Amino acid sequence: MSNSSSSVDLENVDSVSLMTELLRRMKCSTKSDKRLILIGPPGSGKGTQSPIIKDEYCLCHLATGDMLRAAVAAKTPLGVKAKEAMDRGDLVSDDLVVGIIDEAMKKPSCQKGFILDGFPRTVVQAEKLDEMLGKQGAKIDKVLNFAIDDSILEERITGRWIHPSSGRSYHTKFAPPKVPGVDDVTGEPLIQRKDDTAEVLKSRLESFHRQTKPVIDYYGKKGAVAALHAEKSPKDVTSEVQKVLS
Repeated sequence: MSNSSSSVDLENVDSVSLMTELLRRMKCSTKSDKRLILIGPPGSGKGTQSPIIKDEYCLCHLATGDMLRAAVAAKTPLGVKAKEAMDRGDLVSDDLVVGIIDEAMKKPSCQKGFILDGFPRTVVQAEKLDEMLGKQGAKIDKVLNFAIDDSILEERITGRWIHPSSGRSYHTKFAPPKVPGVDDVTGEPLIQRKDDTAEVLKSRLESFHRQTKPVIDYYGKKGAVAALHAEKSPKDVTSEVQKVLS
């Protein structure tokens, strides 16, 4: 891109946006680099904490599913390969996913590091990721393990009931309807999403533990794992994260 076109682009950006971005970059320039992996079962609060971590430490958020879809849509060389695999009904190879992460890390928003979510799920993936980072003289700084007792998760998730037409949600323990099983406003029956039932959750948790325990052990040996008390309130978990990363 030539200078003339970029200056024109910036002329059309309002001053507040320009200043905000400049201030953000100045604030970010003092932050130390961080490369983080977030691991935690469904309902453990990763989704709540990751935007907070991202803003606080000026990191980019790499969700592998989204990145794959973006690479396919943009028809990057790796995206084209990934699409071929998907069209054949194959899983996208670990090397391809690591390649897409490698590509994404070069974006300016990833200058200070990244949060990886949903990857690595296996020790082989972790090794390939480490190898790729090693070539750049980098490594994973911390693996945040959102540790939480299955029974607490079960209570959090299986207690959720929804009023389908309005989307109002209730929780049998934390936000119960006035009359059990009935919407406060319309008096219509509440339903439970099929993902929120105990059986589905149980199998999801079993496969989660089976898959991720080896990954946590792998990074544990490197001294990179920080276990968070994910059953605490979001505010408390945020301050735990800040302690771990400071």
